[in-house]
Amino acid sequence: MKDRLLRNPYLRQLLRDPLVLPFYVPSVILFLGIGIMIPVLPLYAEDFGVSYAWVGAVLSAQALGTLLSDLPCGLLLRRLGHKRAMLLGMGVMVFLVIALSWARSAHEAFVYRLFSGFGVALFGVARHAYISERASIANRGRAMALFGGLMRVDRLIGPLIGGFIAAASGLRLPFVVAGLISLPAIACVVLFVPDRETIETRTSSEPESRPSGAPLQRVLRRQAGVLIPAGLAQIFVQMIRSGRDTVIPLYAVNIIGLDVGQVGLLMGIAAAVEMLMFMPAGWIMDNLGRKFAFVPSFGIQSLAMAAVPLTGNFAGLLACATAIGLGNGLSSGGMMTLGADLAPSDTRGEFLGVWRLIGDVGGTGGPAAVGFVADALALPAAALTLAAAGMSGTLIIAFLLPETLKREPTSTAEQRSVPT
Repeated sequence: MKDRLLRNPYLRQLLRDPLVLPFYVPSVILFLGIGIMIPVLPLYAEDFGVSYAWVGAVLSAQALGTLLSDLPCGLLLRRLGHKRAMLLGMGVMVFLVIALSWARSAHEAFVYRLFSGFGVALFGVARHAYISERASIANRGRAMALFGGLMRVDRLIGPLIGGFIAAASGLRLPFVVAGLISLPAIACVVLFVPDRETIETRTSSEPESRPSGAPLQRVLRRQAGVLIPAGLAQIFVQMIRSGRDTVIPLYAVNIIGLDVGQVGLLMGIAAAVEMLMFMPAGWIMDNLGRKFAFVPSFGIQSLAMAAVPLTGNFAGLLACATAIGLGNGLSSGGMMTLGADLAPSDTRGEFLGVWRLIGDVGGTGGPAAVGFVADALALPAAALTLAAAGMSGTLIIAFLLPETLKREPTSTAEQRSVPT
């Protein structure tokens, strides 16, 4: 099949691009399936008749599984290489998404989501390492922002599809659709990611000398000074990023009284605004600096989340969700860019495993915080908790995090293929 496609000059150029078909296309397809689940998951978990705490637990279970798997997957990547790691991770994710359609209790759904975290971690580390090696430093922000923008296309289309399917056929069919729609992504990786390429063989040819000690120990020892402030900031900002997908649907249904179709529409509109910001985000990161994108991004999200308890109808909640989307769009691909900036070339997989672990602490904490605070106090208090977390991350980035934008020689940048 690949040889036939090579006869077309345009397709030949496309096939030779190291990012489009091996990286962007499978990521977009896979995360469209995840987008379908966004408006459905909170209501699916609540439909088991459990407390808000259990709803939060089901939603954060995948992030918890990812958190537990990040470090092992960072080490496993060195042995498996990009292709096999991506395929194994995607296979696990797809199977366990479909498995949610037959879960009979919140506990069973929790287990499926927990184990799917391994697939998310392995695919995520492999994907991050792949683009980090192939995107030039001069265009890294734009390459990552394009990735973030494409993911936001999924957040636009996915919730609309998921809300429509759930309204028409119930809360379980969206998981089957989400799983099946992801299968072409696996085909892209099989066809277009290079075979037998391991992190170990790539880095073994590099002339730089390596210090003694296990790779993970070297990462923690050498990068501790920057990992502490950057990691703490990432925990807080990932809390507000992940928590919004829990608090907004629950607030919409239980406080305002919207139905699942309206929730899907609301999330889709907010995602459309978010999607439009990826090009400005990439330009800002590569030309002005990473912090010039991050500080406004998370500051806007925090203020908008704090305003959620003041809303009482669809229009008011839509305004808050849209502002959150606009702010989040300003940091499209931002945490991936920051991780790539900080990752040392000789221990990239191990570092990115640690980086994802830190981010997933925040990703786990967001939905969990919403569930526990909502049970103890109320949903509006959960929104304020997320706003406080987001503002804390904003202040750390503004005052404690160094600027990581660095320039590379033009001749070096031109040697690498990067989407513009």
